[in-house]
Amino acid sequence: MSRSASRRRVAEPETGRRRFGRRQRTVVWSVVVALGLGCLLLAAFGIGPDVLARVGGVTIGTAYVYGLAARTGGRPIVYSLLTLVVGVGVAVLDRDQLRTGAAVMVAATGAVLGVMGTTPAVRFTRAVRECLTAVVVAAVGSLAAIGFDPVVVVSRYQYAVLLLALVGVFVLVYRLGAGLHGLGRRGVVTVALGAVILAATLLYAELIRRYGTPGLVRSLFDGVRWCRHHLGGYPRPIEAFLGVPALVWGTHMRARRRQGWWVCAFGVAATAPIAATLGNPEVSVGEALVTAGYSVVVGLVIGYVVIRIDLYLTGSPARGTRVARADRPATGPGRRAAREAEEAAAVRPEPARTQALL
Repeated sequence: MSRSASRRRVAEPETGRRRFGRRQRTVVWSVVVALGLGCLLLAAFGIGPDVLARVGGVTIGTAYVYGLAARTGGRPIVYSLLTLVVGVGVAVLDRDQLRTGAAVMVAATGAVLGVMGTTPAVRFTRAVRECLTAVVVAAVGSLAAIGFDPVVVVSRYQYAVLLLALVGVFVLVYRLGAGLHGLGRRGVVTVALGAVILAATLLYAELIRRYGTPGLVRSLFDGVRWCRHHLGGYPRPIEAFLGVPALVWGTHMRARRRQGWWVCAFGVAATAPIAATLGNPEVSVGEALVTAGYSVVVGLVIGYVVIRIDLYLTGSPARGTRVARADRPATGPGRRAAREAEEAAAVRPEPARTQALL
């Protein structure tokens, strides 16, 4: 028996035990999140004691910190235990400032975990699934944050969650995306464009709120109220035009290029507002779900268009296939073969959803 074969035989049981241990941890984590969510739902429907809401918030906050630390190669046991101690302390002391700070941190953690929990998507349908996964994680984080019963100024609360999520995700993506030098020319243009869209959206909303004429502000609020009354909600521009397309395009690009992580980073423009939605007492859970649904639908359409443009401009194998068979019309099976060739070339590996990225 060769030495290499001996090494492989010795390593196989260890790998199997590690995989089994990871599955056990994943099951336990999922059960903890389900228990926390159950406590929050019971509290929302007025079933059981009031303390259930904070128990659910502390439980999900602890589980989210564990998941984020495990996903990013940190020390999940240490950070989750620290989060548990701090969360219990906040619940016991019951001060407005502490509960509000805990709510902001839980919402921001849910927004970052939603992005970091995605995996590369070879096909658009897989990218849709990854986007929905990130949205669900952020939505549960929003419920957990409200479990602390924060006392907030809505705009400041939402800005704080977005800022913390942006800082957290860009620090992590800096390592995952091979630093700024790994962006390349197109990557720099993409990141700059995303930053401009994000800044323009936030500045426009803030300028309208502070300096808009009374007639303009009144007409905008009338439009929002009409949508809420007749449609149940409305797509938010920052989510529909930036956050969701960034998640869809970013996960699709990550299957092909490492720089896709930089695009995914702007996905917090969707997960952070969703995680902070319920901080607004005027927004019900039903309206929050409808609004997120509208934003996701619009964003998926935009993301699909962006993906098709990206595949055309990058000179994918699909284009090469069409050129090689120029004597035949590129219809039906020809386009299908070109698409399959491009998808077969998208082989960049990444760890599974339950494994550490770093």
